[in-house]
Amino acid sequence: MFENVKQVKSTASQRKQSLQISIDCKATVNLGNFSRGGKARGTEAVKALDHDMATKEKMIPFGILNLENDQLYVFYGNSYKTSDFICDAIEQWWEQVRETNRYVDELVIYADNGPESNSHRTQFLFRMVEFAKKVGLKIRLVYYPPYHSKYNPIEPKFSG
Repeated sequence: MFENVKQVKSTASQRKQSLQISIDCKATVNLGNFSRGGKARGTEAVKALDHDMATKEKMIPFGILNLENDQLYVFYGNSYKTSDFICDAIEQWWEQVRETNRYVDELVIYADNGPESNSHRTQFLFRMVEFAKKVGLKIRLVYYPPYHSKYNPIEPKFSG
């Protein structure tokens, strides 16, 4: 699989009409005055609720990294990590950047085979096909092998 990823990167890098991006959906973040397991980054204890109760408010971060200019776009959802959430974010991102990428006819998307966007998710594939038809782009989905998401270029951006 790594040889395939390397070959796709090489080919796409040689085509000016190909735009390469890396995507990733991160874990849900509960919102509230929680203690984060009793750990604090500062010198004083964090004032928090005395129990980490179930919260009704949450945020789901999803990122798109443009590999040509290293620009990171982060979208937040507030329900669940789903294929539709990811595809909606990609469509919104494309609306923001398409004017400056008029020359692009192919979008190469590197992903980590996560449960919301893997190659077995029919809703994700259906939405990607619909998006490709709508905007007139060829979409190439490139997946890293299972349990190797650390090689996805967007990962270091989220860990900082």
